[in-house]
Amino acid sequence: MEGTTRFSLLELFRMGGVFMWPLLFFSVAVIAIALERVVYLLYHNLRLDDLKERVEGFITADDLSGAREYLAGLTKRRMGARILLTLVNRSGLTEQRMERATEAEAISCINSLENGFNFLTALGSLSPLTGFLGTVSGMIGAFKSIAEATEVNAQIVANGIYEALITTVFGLIIAIIAMIAHSLFSHIVDKFAADTEKTCSDLITCLAVACAGETAQAGPRAVNISV
Repeated sequence: MEGTTRFSLLELFRMGGVFMWPLLFFSVAVIAIALERVVYLLYHNLRLDDLKERVEGFITADDLSGAREYLAGLTKRRMGARILLTLVNRSGLTEQRMERATEAEAISCINSLENGFNFLTALGSLSPLTGFLGTVSGMIGAFKSIAEATEVNAQIVANGIYEALITTVFGLIIAIIAMIAHSLFSHIVDKFAADTEKTCSDLITCLAVACAGETAQAGPRAVNISV
């Protein structure tokens, strides 16, 4: 459109004033944390259905040693394997103690998945506040210039206002990106937590049934599975 003034990002950054520097830092931090979490979540496969199926097969075949060996080989890249390995290693305990041990390991895994989430929340809150602060500072400068001017016209007022609002725009953009990333990551972790709870519950029941079957066949002999 003719008569429309276009600015590059560098020009907008200069026009935004000194408060653009913390906003630049916030934007870099948000992108860095989001990318790091994406890589981390992709590296640690959060699927549980295949693990559950294999472990159930081992339990049904009364091959807990095979289940341990299978899960131990996957613990580096599979969070679910770490949790299920804890469950299998505690299979000789009561159901309540198995649940507590598995829950503790699951909490540890989920905490590692949520690293950086608090920073995204903080940056999502600080960015618009910093933008508003930059806008207020810019408005003070604009009105100061207006007060010192001998002739005031609409163009002088409008220029000062839109330059002051630049920091607000950038602050809101950063906040939106941070909150979207936080919401997506939280959804993934919450789904993993729900799947983990259901999988562990099903496997504990499977272990209880298997142990009950062994006890019925062996008479009074207790089931003793070394950890």
